[in-house]
Amino acid sequence: MNFDTLFNAQLDALKKEGNYRYFAELERKCGKFPRAGNHVDGEVNDVTVWCSNDYLGMGQNQLVIDAMCKAVQRTGTGAGGTRNISGTNHDHLLLEAELADLHNKEAALLFTSGYVSNWAALSTLGARLKNCVIVSDAGNHASMIEGIRHSRADKVIWKHNDVADLEAKLKALPADVPKIVAFESVYSMDGDIAPIRQIVEVAEKYGAMTYLDEVHGVGLYGPRGGGVAEQEGLMERITLIEGTLGKAYGVVGGYITGSAALCDFIRSFASGFIFTTALPPAVAAAARTSIAHLKQSDTERLQQRAQVAKLRAGLDRAGIPHMANDSHIVPVMIKDPVKTKMIADYLMTEWGIYVQPINYPTVPKGTERLRFTPSPLHTDADIAHLLNALTSLWKQCAISHAVA
Repeated sequence: MNFDTLFNAQLDALKKEGNYRYFAELERKCGKFPRAGNHVDGEVNDVTVWCSNDYLGMGQNQLVIDAMCKAVQRTGTGAGGTRNISGTNHDHLLLEAELADLHNKEAALLFTSGYVSNWAALSTLGARLKNCVIVSDAGNHASMIEGIRHSRADKVIWKHNDVADLEAKLKALPADVPKIVAFESVYSMDGDIAPIRQIVEVAEKYGAMTYLDEVHGVGLYGPRGGGVAEQEGLMERITLIEGTLGKAYGVVGGYITGSAALCDFIRSFASGFIFTTALPPAVAAAARTSIAHLKQSDTERLQQRAQVAKLRAGLDRAGIPHMANDSHIVPVMIKDPVKTKMIADYLMTEWGIYVQPINYPTVPKGTERLRFTPSPLHTDADIAHLLNALTSLWKQCAISHAVA
């Protein structure tokens, strides 16, 4: 059997649908974000990145860079293995203490990515709590879905951000079974924000544990960057808060926070923690520096919000449809996979603007889009250039304008 023939047949089908993913070969430039080098056919051209999840440019912050470089000189590059085998590095414990403090929790536990932290925590909770039912928001991330599936626990899906439907689903469950309400604060593709207070109140009413994914909220919301739950004054009422170090904090890694017993439970039973090489100590040191900085500095958050508002206002003036939300994520709707890629290609080749087309299965078919994430380091001139490019391409590609 020729397996490559089987592989290529499905890849060809993906390309015909317009859903094949092409990756640009980019090279980030230290100290010059959002500029990057785009490698094509042996040439390198400057582009402006408009879709990075390094939301505040902290991956280029000199304090964070210095912390990582100093830690490499102090500890070397790698962790040496799993924490179970090679021991917990001092930098890991310092970072976990920083994270626990960020979310006003007793403890925290590090993972190699936000995907792994969701997968490991939810799969462990669902598998180890007898007769557990996980009540999951319909818009939850793939990492949460995979964790729930792997747990083999009973699963109930509630309509996205629909608190009435959540209550109906919880009310229908037996009172004596463990229940986990799993949801996100900021949903990454639509940029909408969950009604956290109402969700928590309903969960408390039915004795359910709350599991909040704050990966697109940490660093960005709340007076110390604790996320939307901090902004709403709700962190202490949420059982488990999960987050990432790879977005607003500009490094890499994931984590959970909660009670000491909860974190020890996950540490002791989660295969995704036990059998995975730990984060390099230098990464932990850099992340701790980034978190500590954003706990006391609002400058980056305020500047980011200003640039987001300017981009939205410019899109409105140009009549270019973008999804309304209260977050930092600006989805510009194209609703066609072929046109979405075509516009992204034109932006790159003709205007020096990089934005990755978002298509199925990341978003439902018919909702294809360009997802813009303005940062505090995007200048007013960058925004003007982007708006000029989009206005020109909207006419060129004959795409419908927003209804006034």
